[in-house]
Amino acid sequence: MSLLSKLFGGSKSAEPDEKIETYKDFKITPTPIREGSKFRLSARIDKDLNGEARSHTLIRADLFGGQDEAAEASVLKARQMIDEQGERLFS
Repeated sequence: MSLLSKLFGGSKSAEPDEKIETYKDFKITPTPIREGSKFRLSARIDKDLNGEARSHTLIRADLFGGQDEAAEASVLKARQMIDEQGERLFS
């Protein structure tokens, strides 16, 4: 991310802490997106299916005041989606 983008709150993903969590054989990486002074809920959900790496990007409208708060909410939402959809996330 460029210096100007960092200074003026560009809309790129915040620098992930690489806090990857494994949940039911899925890997969840929170990737909050900075939007001005807020952070949008976002995460990447990964899983190997039949030897093929699959990935789903989760982005929601929810905004949070802090990056850690957005990351925590992103993981919780990703878990919920895994519980509801399982491997259908990748269809």
